Amino acid sequence: MELSALTIISFSLLCFVFMIFLRMKLKPWCKCEICQSFLTASWRTRFHSLPDWYTFLLKSSPTNTIHIHVLNNTITANPHNVEHILRTKFDNYPKGDPFSVILGDFLGKGIFVADGETWRFQRKIASLELGSVSIRSYAYEILLSEIQTRLIPLLTTVGDKALLDLQEVFRRFSFDNICRFSFGVDPGCLQLSMPMSEFAEAFDVASKLSAERALEAAPLVWKIKRMLNTGSERRLKEAINKINILAQDIINQRREMEFSTKRDLLSRFMSAMGDQHDGYLRDIVISFLLAGRDTVASALTVFFYFVSKFPQVESRIREESNRVLGLKQDCDKYELPRFEQLKELHYLQAALYESLRLLPPVQVDSKYAQQDDVLPDGTFVRKGTKVSYHPYAMGRMEPIWGPDCLDFKPERWLKDGIFWPESPYRYPVFQAGARVCLGKEMALVAMKIVAISLVRGFDVRLVEPGRILRFVPGLTATLSGGLPVVVRERRSSKCFS
Repeated sequence: MELSALTIISFSLLCFVFMIFLRMKLKPWCKCEICQSFLTASWRTRFHSLPDWYTFLLKSSPTNTIHIHVLNNTITANPHNVEHILRTKFDNYPKGDPFSVILGDFLGKGIFVADGETWRFQRKIASLELGSVSIRSYAYEILLSEIQTRLIPLLTTVGDKALLDLQEVFRRFSFDNICRFSFGVDPGCLQLSMPMSEFAEAFDVASKLSAERALEAAPLVWKIKRMLNTGSERRLKEAINKINILAQDIINQRREMEFSTKRDLLSRFMSAMGDQHDGYLRDIVISFLLAGRDTVASALTVFFYFVSKFPQVESRIREESNRVLGLKQDCDKYELPRFEQLKELHYLQAALYESLRLLPPVQVDSKYAQQDDVLPDGTFVRKGTKVSYHPYAMGRMEPIWGPDCLDFKPERWLKDGIFWPESPYRYPVFQAGARVCLGKEMALVAMKIVAISLVRGFDVRLVEPGRILRFVPGLTATLSGGLPVVVRERRSSKCFS
């Protein structure tokens, strides 16, 4: 108890001294309205979330680019700047050491924080494995199994009188799916009893607290807390220790089961890389969990948020699916679409892309300038500056999407009924350039097949259609309060008509 009190007193004194130093040092050059709003959080009086405030600032800027001095952060929603950062001057904008310091305790040296040769090596191996026909076939088998044996039975069992947090369902679904595909381990989070996974809980805590580090105006604050092992940093350390133990168990299981004969992604990595250090494999485990669980769950959540609000979109998806897949005759079974049929669902893909335009899973992504540079809009970037592009804000920009940019309108993605993609630098939801998402196509397949299965088989209705969306701090967009819905199984003479 005495040690704990001493720690608290020491931390309080250090924070007090540091805040005095911070005010003395920043006040002369930080009187601008933006920085004052950030430091005092006065933006909260006008905006529901930080992304909405950033969107307002970026829209108000003639170049759609701003700079927040206290964060040393240049933020842009200008497609020309995005292409410059992600393609033209890619080597000048790595993830950078500051990013590794913030997320390194959690993500280690995984592909999301790695740069240089470490990143190139992981990217090459991942590209080879994810591009193989056998691994995609394996992923598809697991996806179908998870939908048929868990997701649909769960929704069928719930009934139309009970409330269901659809976001939580999708997070559990995605966690089961990615664990089975990536590691050959089934946590069973989506069983009818809805058990909690120790791994998933620790992962959520680590993701949230790591993201909060990035929001600190003064990184020294969280670094002091880490040094003293107190507060949020103590909780982060405990969560990461739990993750490390569980990840090591997964790696050991793969070794004991002769990984060279297994089909899961981790086993294929271990076979391809030979005898690698376990810490390196641990980082791969965490990276694939982050990529395959949170982003897909977030994407499915916002898709059903919009589809539930716009019944005309739901109707058009059903009409298209009836035309492509045909009408079901046996109402006791859910026959899922074949892989080749998914390619013909153009309106469904348009609706998915439109929902991700307005509510992307990754709302902002950052790099660090290695050398002085000038962006295409004339913005000077000093060496060491944090440079971010903002997909959330870009989805709300009139210069990119026109005067109806705030409207949910899947038709904007169609030309003569055929899906027509936009430039990835105008729509960087899946990143772009050399770091474009390797799992993009597999993620889209997962989203399509889940979406079409639920839209055809169930009516999903929001409990609070007019609710204002707020987000929990995290590495991916998570709705605060989840997505409460009522789910009713559809039954008619033609079942899916």
